[in-house]
Amino acid sequence: MLHINISFVIGGSLGLSNEVIKHSNELICFSKMTFPHQLIRVFLLEQIYRAFKISNHETYHK
Repeated sequence: MLHINISFVIGGSLGLSNEVIKHSNELICFSKMTFPHQLIRVFLLEQIYRAFKISNHETYHK
């Protein structure tokens, strides 16, 4: 069985340090605007949920 670890790091209002970026495999930007961490966590969770629904050929919007 394939086991994959995925970690998400949410940057602050000034972004992430170069050290964190250097160790990242992928970067995701939800917006150029600044949002509270709690709201970005909801955005991220919704996108993960949406991806699983779509990949399982399930309805997402309705």
